[in-house]
Amino acid sequence: MSTLVFLEHHGDSLEKGGLGALSKAASLGDAAGVVLGAGATSVAAGAGAFGASKVYACEAPELASPLPQPRVDALATLVEQTGAETVLFGASVLSADVASGLAARLDAGLNWDLTDLSLDQGDLVGKRPALGDTVVVDVGWKGTPRLGLIRSGAFDPVELGGVAEVETFETTFSDFSTLATLVEQTQEESSGPSIEEADIIVAGGRGLGSPEGFTLLEELAAALGGAVGATRAVVDAGWYPYSTQVGQTGKNVSPKLYIACGISGAIQHKVGMQGSGTIVAINKDPNAPIFDFCDIGVVGDLHQIVPKLTELVRSRG
Repeated sequence: MSTLVFLEHHGDSLEKGGLGALSKAASLGDAAGVVLGAGATSVAAGAGAFGASKVYACEAPELASPLPQPRVDALATLVEQTGAETVLFGASVLSADVASGLAARLDAGLNWDLTDLSLDQGDLVGKRPALGDTVVVDVGWKGTPRLGLIRSGAFDPVELGGVAEVETFETTFSDFSTLATLVEQTQEESSGPSIEEADIIVAGGRGLGSPEGFTLLEELAAALGGAVGATRAVVDAGWYPYSTQVGQTGKNVSPKLYIACGISGAIQHKVGMQGSGTIVAINKDPNAPIFDFCDIGVVGDLHQIVPKLTELVRSRG
């Protein structure tokens, strides 16, 4: 199975989601990375350590801004030149736009929200949650190229120690692909990892009582080297930024440790974090639904428990 994996990069680092998809693809067959945009050539070689046999790079001026359509043009060119049977994407806002645009351009099948990939007698089979994440179903493709969008956190990057050949390529751009212009790009300041990248997440819900309650979670997350997450209810109330929302209408995360503070555990939140390695719940309501699926449950006042937990972590740091 020949596979291209779209690798996003920021500065001199490749994004974790794409590298996780690359490692998985390499375990199934030959996998090549694709890095597009300014600085692509210099950062591309780093993909070799995660399983890429080759990395294609293009730094055309049209790819300088993080816009999807020029990337669709570049990937369509590569699929035609290489005859790739599969193109994989780690989930992000940009990659979702690129994947859907490429599917339309190539009249190809796109499966999204994939949590696993395997080969069945040479055919690629994907797994994805369905019916509100209550079941997992097998999905396939009717033909090639097969396009797959991998759920955030589904695969961890695995360093295999390989070395990749970096090959630059040129592409042409459709007239309509260059009509959009990026006027401004801003990024929210953050002192820690994003919830998609973090191994530890401390998340809060309405049980915090007020926006000020998130200060307790920020202190614990900082002590643990993790990130802060939130439920839809508190995000909708304006207590915390949307970028931290975990759940069905937010982001799906799978950290090694998830600490839920004042979160009841509604199904909409559960589907976004149930893939976590260890789930710890702190809630004063002993009947909260989250106690039905957490690994460790603490019934008590989070305003008393969380500061003591932070103090304990700091003392052992």
